[in-house]
Amino acid sequence: MGNTTQNHWDTIYKTKDAGQVSWTQAIPVTSLNFIHSFGLPKTAKIIDIGGGDSKLADYLLDEGFENITVLDISAQALEKAKKRLGDKAKKINWIVSDITEFKPNTTFDVWHDRATFHFLTTGEQIAQYINIAKNAVNGFLTIGTFSENGPEKCSGLQVRQYNEEQLAAELHNGFDKIRCITEDHVTPFDTKQNFLFCSFKRHSS
Repeated sequence: MGNTTQNHWDTIYKTKDAGQVSWTQAIPVTSLNFIHSFGLPKTAKIIDIGGGDSKLADYLLDEGFENITVLDISAQALEKAKKRLGDKAKKINWIVSDITEFKPNTTFDVWHDRATFHFLTTGEQIAQYINIAKNAVNGFLTIGTFSENGPEKCSGLQVRQYNEEQLAAELHNGFDKIRCITEDHVTPFDTKQNFLFCSFKRHSS
């Protein structure tokens, strides 16, 4: 991935507001529903992979969750989120990293990823991601990718589309599928992107 990808995302976040990027959601309902479904205490450690300036962290803070980490390749994206959250930003652990180079120094009860995984298009990148997740997660993983009916590109980059079986197959060496749904995300431009969302539980082995 490297610096070219980092520059790509920094430029997007520097030059566009939330209403000008396709992934913006007013309320990340599906993500919140999946996280609630795990029935975890407010002390649970949650990481949002590729969280950018998404509002998931805002809602989790408002619900009383205390251990939130947001990781993104773009420092620009995280600066936007910090600015929006103001003083509340101090309650969050912010990490600037390419996910395939992330070296967590702790484990997480919930690993949430909406629309990062599908940017990994080579077997090597996918293997790196899954290996990092396996070592970092001691509870649950919830992942949202473009479905088979979703776009083939996003923000000028190629993506990989998934159906339920393909996503479960990629993660089977470490994670058991709990459930999957598909849903249309309506972008700020009033177009639809079909997403696949699945939750998984970390194997004990």
